[in-house]
This record gives sequence, C-alpha cells and structure tokens, in this order.
Amino acid sequence: MPERSPETHVIDFRAAEQLLAARDPRGAIRLLDSVIGAHPENTAARLLRARAFFLAAQLRPAELEFQIVLEREPDNAFAHFALARTLERAGRPEEALRHFRLAAALEPRPEFIEAARFARDTGNGSNGNGSGNGNGNENGTGNE
Repeated sequence: MPERSPETHVIDFRAAEQLLAARDPRGAIRLLDSVIGAHPENTAARLLRARAFFLAAQLRPAELEFQIVLEREPDNAFAHFALARTLERAGRPEEALRHFRLAAALEPRPEFIEAARFARDTGNGSNGNGSGNGNGNENGTGNE
C-alpha cells in the first residue's frame, strides 16, 4: 500500500463527508479509520466518525467517539446533543436528558431546547425514573 500523505487524509475526510451525506456510514467509517489512525487528535474526524457510527446503528462506538470529542471540547453543544441522541437510542433516557440539557444550555437552538424539555417541563414531564416512550417525545408534543 502506498504511503498516505496529509493531503490524502484530507481527501479521505472530504470523501467520508460525502459518503455520510449519501447515507453510506460504513464507507465513511472505513475512510475515517485511516485518518484517525494517522491523526488521533483530529476532533473533526472523530466527530464525523461518531456520526457515522450513529447512522450505522453502532451505538457503543458512537458513544465512545462522542465522549472523546467532549473530553477535548466540553463546550461542543452539537456533540452533547448527538451523544444524547445516542444514549436515548440505546435506551438510557436519564443520561440522555443530562446531555440534551447541556447542549441547550451551551447553545439554545430550538431543537436542543425541545429535546431538553425546558420549554414544557413543569416537573411532571420527567420524573427521573426513565419512564417515557423513549422517542424523545415524552410530553406528548408530537413535534419530533
């Protein structure tokens, strides 16, 4: 195999973005593995790979990758939101809610606020025991 150059890794990263946009997360993961192998400090590549893992329904690898991003960038609202979606999908709503709320606090985008249930949480929307339907729609809003 020919030696990979920094330029090749940039090309692989951009190609992985395109594969993810084309709904080919496994292809994106294959490309990003070599990029991250050569540049483990590259947070953008790790965030993209985490998204690819999520779309490929590889929830544990997605969770680990989002956690690495958040160790490096604890104020990354999108990473908190995406980790929360991952935890929610894995059936861990209490952990998910914490990250939804961190995302909304860091960046009050409407979808972050809605997921955090700040807008409609009156104390009875989440009783802290993990009850709910698990689709991020526990308050019956039907807006997701």
